[in-house]
Amino acid sequence: MATTLPASPSDSADLEAFGYQPVLHRKLGRYASFAAGFSFVSILTTIFQFFGFGYGFGGGAFFWTWPIVFAGQFLVALNFAELAARYPISGCIYQWSRRLAGELVGWFAGWMMIIAQIVTAAAAAIALQVVLPSIWSGFQLIGHDTALTSKSGAANAVLLGSILLVLTTVVNVVGIELMARINTIGVTIEIVGVLATIALFLTHTHRGPHVVLEHSTAAPGGYWAAFLVSGLMAAYVMVGFDSAGELSEETRNPRQVAPRTILTALAVSALGGGLMLFGALMAAPSLTDGNLSTDGLAYVISATLDSPAGKVLLGCVAVAISVCTLAIQTAGSRLMFSMARDGRLPFARQLATVHPRFGTPVLPSVVIGALAIALLVLNLGNAAIFATLASVCIVMLYLAYLLVTVPLLLQRLRGPVQQPDGLFSLGRWGIPVNLLAVVWGIAMAVNLAWPRPAVYTPNGGSWWMLWAAPLFVLLTIAVGIVVHRLAAAPDRNATPAVQPA
Repeated sequence: MATTLPASPSDSADLEAFGYQPVLHRKLGRYASFAAGFSFVSILTTIFQFFGFGYGFGGGAFFWTWPIVFAGQFLVALNFAELAARYPISGCIYQWSRRLAGELVGWFAGWMMIIAQIVTAAAAAIALQVVLPSIWSGFQLIGHDTALTSKSGAANAVLLGSILLVLTTVVNVVGIELMARINTIGVTIEIVGVLATIALFLTHTHRGPHVVLEHSTAAPGGYWAAFLVSGLMAAYVMVGFDSAGELSEETRNPRQVAPRTILTALAVSALGGGLMLFGALMAAPSLTDGNLSTDGLAYVISATLDSPAGKVLLGCVAVAISVCTLAIQTAGSRLMFSMARDGRLPFARQLATVHPRFGTPVLPSVVIGALAIALLVLNLGNAAIFATLASVCIVMLYLAYLLVTVPLLLQRLRGPVQQPDGLFSLGRWGIPVNLLAVVWGIAMAVNLAWPRPAVYTPNGGSWWMLWAAPLFVLLTIAVGIVVHRLAAAPDRNATPAVQPA
């Protein structure tokens, strides 16, 4: 179907060729498209959250997990870039998968991605608790203990995260133009913050580059076992670069723009994040006092720059957290809209309705925000449960990616994949790149889901928490079967899109 389309038709006519009427407002340019992917990855947010985790297991040598994970994820991104040029449709993971492997496989790819995005939005929003009280004590609205594991810290985290999710929901409802402006400004601030943080670290070093060769054994099985665990930090960070594809129907000239911004968002994130890790390891006052494992980058920043300028850098982190939450919610709402438009979800007609003035799918934005807030409440009862959910949602992302790369590989093996002239294509490198991407995705999914006590029950816990990842996947599939049957009932709430011959 894609091969019959001309390389550069008008955006609306291009979308209509896939059987969809243009209803979303096409407002995004190249930088805004890049910002959507960069803010989802959000190295300033995620490295700030997970640096201590990686260092605690792998020591300074955990740095090498970063380029390894980038190389693997870039293989996936290359395949996604080719599909973004071929299918410039919102809800890309669902749309790509179903066009490659059929309705059922596509549906479960979209379903897993929606669940992962809801949990990821909640995980990003709760990170405000790590930053805002450090900037100003007045942000600790409940109690005095700011630790996420404390009763008052958990309650305050829920409050701050809920406020953020309400604001991002409002922005997503009002329109893509406002979202793009806020996201673009936020990403620019984040990039400035990343550059400033790198400069701060590299001008206040306490040791040389040899730190990336130092290691410690912090997990059973020797250093390589610990190294595999420390690699989960980079695996948590380098996801969501496909967001440019999720917003294809709101991007001008998406066939040309989305492939480039998918690759650029991941590459820039990897470069900036790698320099931050490198600089932080050299600038940390101590590698052995335990602070680097527990407080991570916050410890290095506060120890290196204990002044108003340090507060400004923490403010950049808070901005990054906010736009990260906004980008995740935006991508999730477009995916839900795309599935509902095809009649693949309960209440599909309502979920597929686009506001005539704002040009946004209002109900999906509200549903994503409400469910993320509901997940935040889990942190009130047991912070370990929420931490476990945040970990297993990344497994869901990698599985959703596999439901795209595996069918694409099978299609390549059946015969050459033709791409319209002038569009991004892997050409003769398609099969080896795709095969390596599949092998990489399977290996990372296993590594992420492996029931390690050091990851899932570090402070002790029930057996089900240890096996949380496979259990959560099975539960998601079981609930998905029920939801799929409800959506497939004869009295469907929406008319599926007409597929062209």
